[in-house]
Amino acid sequence: MPNLYEPVQPHWFFCRLVEGREIWLPFSNYDSANLEEVYNSGNDPESVVVSTAGGRYDVYLYDREMKAVYWEEEDSEVRRCSWFYKGDADSRFVPYSEDFSEKLEAEYRKAVSSNQWHRRLEFPGGETIVMHNPKVIVQFQHSAIPEEWGSPQDGQARPGVVKRGIDDHDDIPDGEVPQADHLVFMVHGIGPVCDLRFRSIVECVDDFRTVSLKLLQSHFKKSVDEGKVRRVEFLPVHWHGALHGDATGVDRHIKKITLPSIGRLRHFTNETLLDILFYNSPTYCQTIVDKVSLEVNRLYELFMSRNPDFTGRVSVAGHSLGSLILFDILSNQTDITNNFPETRESNEAGLPQEDLPCLQEALESLTLAEYTSVLEKEKMDMESLLMCTIDDLKEMGIPLGPRKKIAKYVEELSARQAEKKILTDKRNLHNKQEESPPFDVHDGLEPPSRKLPVGASVSSIHVDYEHFETGTGQVSVRYNSLDFEPVNFFALGSPIGMFLTVRGVDRIEENYRLPTCKGFFNIYHPLDPVAYRLEPMILPDLDLKPLLVPHHKGRKRLHLELKESLSRMGSDLKHGVMSSLRLAWQTLNEFARAHTSSSQLQAELEKVADQIKEEEDKQQVEAEKLEGSESWREEELSVKIGMLNGGRRIDYVLQEKPIESFNEYLFALQSHLCYWESEDTALLILKEIYKSLNVFPDLTLH
Repeated sequence: MPNLYEPVQPHWFFCRLVEGREIWLPFSNYDSANLEEVYNSGNDPESVVVSTAGGRYDVYLYDREMKAVYWEEEDSEVRRCSWFYKGDADSRFVPYSEDFSEKLEAEYRKAVSSNQWHRRLEFPGGETIVMHNPKVIVQFQHSAIPEEWGSPQDGQARPGVVKRGIDDHDDIPDGEVPQADHLVFMVHGIGPVCDLRFRSIVECVDDFRTVSLKLLQSHFKKSVDEGKVRRVEFLPVHWHGALHGDATGVDRHIKKITLPSIGRLRHFTNETLLDILFYNSPTYCQTIVDKVSLEVNRLYELFMSRNPDFTGRVSVAGHSLGSLILFDILSNQTDITNNFPETRESNEAGLPQEDLPCLQEALESLTLAEYTSVLEKEKMDMESLLMCTIDDLKEMGIPLGPRKKIAKYVEELSARQAEKKILTDKRNLHNKQEESPPFDVHDGLEPPSRKLPVGASVSSIHVDYEHFETGTGQVSVRYNSLDFEPVNFFALGSPIGMFLTVRGVDRIEENYRLPTCKGFFNIYHPLDPVAYRLEPMILPDLDLKPLLVPHHKGRKRLHLELKESLSRMGSDLKHGVMSSLRLAWQTLNEFARAHTSSSQLQAELEKVADQIKEEEDKQQVEAEKLEGSESWREEELSVKIGMLNGGRRIDYVLQEKPIESFNEYLFALQSHLCYWESEDTALLILKEIYKSLNVFPDLTLH
């Protein structure tokens, strides 16, 4: 009696380039089932687009391509896979093409139906398949078939394992539901890569998202099962490309003046450390701020258009220099419920308000009226024209000559608007009585300003520097308004405190807060050389340790507990020795008094006894302090630290790993890049996000 044939259950895969090799990776179980359902629905494949990976990628079924939604990325090939090939014991399984898989499935069906095995199948491409039985199928292949996700063979025929379908789906992630509870934008720091594996911000945020999904399943499982918690969407914000490459031409100029020696180190410096100078540069600071704010607004608008039912809130997170950029942007926001705040303030100050000319009038004044239709086709008006770069004009097809004229006009008009705003701010500084200044700037003193011309070329601009009473001050830039009010701002490995100090700010007023953001969390690793604290700038007279972030497994790391236990043991031992010494001295003192009449000797004995008693009391105080040195004790949690985080604590320190405590300098750089894969960091962020929903981790943390 012939065996019964059971159709194979296909699974969808996509191809990703990893370290120069093509790796085939499976879609999640949720996405694969959704793709299979749409594939079998009978809809026109040319018009079918399936959203995957929580909405971050779209799969075009007809073209078998996957495209990124929120960022630029190479398109990935997609396959509906049922048969796989494995070259040797160490390689991964590689899916065959869909056509080849259909041929193999047809031959397999014949073998099962007729119960005839040990079949040798020859294919036109040179592949030979031998089906010994349903469980043992091998192939002899040539270099035409990829080895380990696509790297070519050496041309020798060799046997390989052939697999039909996927036996175990446990190794494949379940996937993400489309709906998100919260949206977080993550801004990277210096350089094009974000960790020691030279990965981009997209890959690092993917890791952080994966960590958060695992924590939701382990720490919020009850809330997930009850439907109170779904997921948090993390989207990367990339700004490095706005400075480098062909965007500004600065790389070409830097390359000309770079010395030829130690080339790799100089290339690293040009790619990474120069970003810090760029942010303090009068020429490029505005470029960075514009790129970050406009990119965040673009991502937010795109996310809302693709998720019209989203009712959650939004937070922002920044790593290293990215946190400083976000801090400056958030510090210069105004309440988005008040329309045109700058216009309103200018009118209250009694200053004339200069109206922007319409787009057609501006082009006519430049004798470029023929390009009006080109700009109007792109939905451009004067406000959007002021935000355009010369590269934007080039993409619209405007020739070089008119492009230069428009760029020059935009720069001059922007400079006039900036000068008018400075005059408005000076006037408002005297009239403002409702709120205290953000930082320790004395009322009634106008910060001096000066203009610094930077040449006379078309790309040159006039920059005004705003100075505090002391210090070097910072570059004056125009800040765009965000299209949302963030709930929380998470700063990871942040140098904000150091930059504020260098700018001349030695104190943050207790009543200062970010205008549109209530929460602010400064999270750092204790060995991070770039991270600085903020609480001492608010309460400089209070010696308060940062809050220790609990381990995600609900305890303090073992080596830290051991260190505290040894310290406590040493203190107790020292205290016991001092007590015994005092008792012995008292006995000796009483014996001496009973056998001598010298008042001078008795005075000396009493003096020594008092010193012993004083030392013993000191040891008792130290022991009590050590006994209550737990960083998460109630009195530290209840301390009110200004209004920057709504009165709550601001500085949060991660727990170092045992191996990191042996050599702090060896792990310094790694500590600055550890946040993307840190479960403790991700759990703290999730706890604060879901706190407003009264959802807490199921695992009690100590």
